[in-house]
Amino acid sequence: MARLALLSVSNKTGLIDLARSLVEEFNFDLISSGGTAKAIKDAGIPVTKVSEYTGSPEILGGRVKTLHPRIHGGILARRDFPQDVTDLENNQIRPIDLVVVNLYPFEETIAKPGVTLPEAIEQIDIGGPAMLRAASKNFAHLTVLCDPAQYDEYLHELRQHDGAASLEFRQNCALKGFLHTASYDQAIASYLAAAQHGDSSLPQQYSLSGQQLQSLRYGENPHQSAAWYETGTTPTGWAAATKLQGKELSYNNLVDLEAARRIITEFTDAPAAAILKHTNPCGVALGDSLKEAYEKAFNADAVSAFGGIVALNHPIDEATASELTKTFLECVVAPGCEGDAQAILAAKSKVRVLILPDLSSGPKETVKAIAGGFLVQAADDAISDASQWQVVTERQPTESELAELLFAWKVCKHVKSNAIVVSRDRATLGVGAGQMNRVGSVKIALEQAGDKAKGAFLASDGFFPFDDSVRTAASAGITAIVQPGGSLRDQDSIKAANELGLVMVLTGVRHFLH
Repeated sequence: MARLALLSVSNKTGLIDLARSLVEEFNFDLISSGGTAKAIKDAGIPVTKVSEYTGSPEILGGRVKTLHPRIHGGILARRDFPQDVTDLENNQIRPIDLVVVNLYPFEETIAKPGVTLPEAIEQIDIGGPAMLRAASKNFAHLTVLCDPAQYDEYLHELRQHDGAASLEFRQNCALKGFLHTASYDQAIASYLAAAQHGDSSLPQQYSLSGQQLQSLRYGENPHQSAAWYETGTTPTGWAAATKLQGKELSYNNLVDLEAARRIITEFTDAPAAAILKHTNPCGVALGDSLKEAYEKAFNADAVSAFGGIVALNHPIDEATASELTKTFLECVVAPGCEGDAQAILAAKSKVRVLILPDLSSGPKETVKAIAGGFLVQAADDAISDASQWQVVTERQPTESELAELLFAWKVCKHVKSNAIVVSRDRATLGVGAGQMNRVGSVKIALEQAGDKAKGAFLASDGFFPFDDSVRTAASAGITAIVQPGGSLRDQDSIKAANELGLVMVLTGVRHFLH
């Protein structure tokens, strides 16, 4: 007697080839529902509609098709349980040997601009997950396929094992089935939670799931295994980036690239360049051209720029490409690349060049693992607005000075705490990152800036609890300081700034980055 396969798919990629092989090569009978049955029938392949097989019509506009004992009995029956076999016989139910199901495109639907809640709800599959879970549970007796990429693997398995799939193969398919339904449910729950809570709070239950996109050579160090996962069914972010050239991306590359993406999105108008090492910027600058911006960023710390990650906010042009090839770089990312520029970059074939048109699109939350759980926080995407700042010194900043402070403040937001940034002419001169005390970060940034600190500007991600850093900055020639304020001893720092003739501006917002 022919074996029975149930096919009910939203994504019809590879469907006809699979159906034809099942019927002509392996003597399967096919049952199917809705559009899947029509596609198979139109291809000239014999198929029985689910409604004909069950004797029950599709109802509620197609919401109920496969939720029937003749379907789920055939999927869940244990062939080695006499009572199950008897139940099948008494109810004229054929055992199902293959279930091929993928689900309504919920994630694709909610990704569309302006989608309404009712539209999203209509794309929540019910029968599909029920069949996937049932078939995955009963992998000891049948095979479940939930991804078109599995079709060729399954047919190869049948050819290798006289028309039967091995238990190991079936169990692997079952795992994929459960992962698929788990990810699907997680996407629905996250969407509904966001719809209920908005952006004001995080949900009581937070789920995270992803599909492995790539196995990485190792993690931060060679003894650490690592893999790259993408969320959702539609590639976004780095999964959607185009790699024009270079070696495979490493774990550290991706971490640094994400840090570079975050900092370059602070600058949307004037050409901007950022060079990073170990997630910290070693040079950031604006320019009248992209080439000028890159040169200024590179010259901010040419030693650290060697082997760095470069992020550009404008498409790479020929002049900028020529500059990029003058030193060793790990990665370059930009929203585009002109043809002549791409030819120039090809001379440095090992550098990874990525095109990410939408540099501004990033996660709304950040997640960090801790022992026994994980922490979730909203992304630090607060937009800096100098018009909301408070000038607390007698000396008032000019419009140009305020613009320079805003530049330094935007960069400082992306430096590991304790963070200090010294800048002038819209370019960093010194960066103090990740020190255990703020005085240490100030000294590092000023030492790096050297004589260029005279007349320069200083940004601090946290307040000054003492006036020592203000006095150190003034002695090096700093002319203006921007900091969040909020210390019980703010007046000490303000008093020192007045004594020394500095501008001091308080933002009222801090940007710690741990």
